[in-house]
Amino acid sequence: MNLLLVADLSALLADLDAEGAALDTLLTTLPPESWSLPTPSDGWNIAFQVAHLAWTDQASLLSVVDEAAFVAEAETLLAQPKGFIDRTAAVNAELSPEELLVLWRTGRASLRSALAQVAEGRKLKWFGPPMSAASMATARLMETWAHGYDIADALGVRPVPTARLRHVAHIGVRTRDFAFTANKLEVPTEAFRIELDASGLDASGLDASGVDASGVAGLSGQEWVWGPEDSAQRVSGSALDFCLLVTQRRHVEDLDLVAVGAQAATWLTIAQTFAGPVGGGRSAGQFSQQQHDGSNL
Repeated sequence: MNLLLVADLSALLADLDAEGAALDTLLTTLPPESWSLPTPSDGWNIAFQVAHLAWTDQASLLSVVDEAAFVAEAETLLAQPKGFIDRTAAVNAELSPEELLVLWRTGRASLRSALAQVAEGRKLKWFGPPMSAASMATARLMETWAHGYDIADALGVRPVPTARLRHVAHIGVRTRDFAFTANKLEVPTEAFRIELDASGLDASGLDASGVDASGVAGLSGQEWVWGPEDSAQRVSGSALDFCLLVTQRRHVEDLDLVAVGAQAATWLTIAQTFAGPVGGGRSAGQFSQQQHDGSNL
């Protein structure tokens, strides 16, 4: 199946809700002292991770409801020295865990409601290129999952991967050209063939016919595929591992992914779903012990 991201906004927002709820369930049980545990993101503890999600939801909401105010704030932040992402997260990270949870929950609920009302065809301003409501919802789901994975790593647990990862994988495929540009490399002219094994993902959201809430058929026990079948540049392997790669939560050497072709192999070393400067990623072997010993959520 050559997978296309479904444009059904209501179903996409339902997936965003589910991703937020999964992380919320983990955070609700944390004792206050655990919020200061360091995560794999340099200098960020669990409170910083949640504070960043809360701030980004607030920024997204501002873009939807007051475009002029968002543009003014974005111009101010982008004009500042490098590091505004850390600085904005630091403000909310000073809140108590209870206050931070309320802030994040309120913000994501407000954003979800606002995105549902965005007029078809409207492009929302952002720190990178403008995007549709569906693209913004997908980006928020990707960030929630990726930062949630950092939190899980800090706690030594492994989140159960779900079929919602198709959204993360889709962003990973669509940001290929950006990754080459950000690394000052020539952008490939040929579309890559991507074949991902999604058979190990939790498909509890699928109905009896194998169709999920967003209308995509065959997510369980099937490959997710992008690009022409005859492409000379190819990537194949685990859907989960591909998502961990493009969000830079694991090093390519620790993942079940195979590249065919020099450009595809290069891409696996630079892929990133997030806008902004090139990310530092993770080190090879950094999580080898946890991968064997971590418990499942």
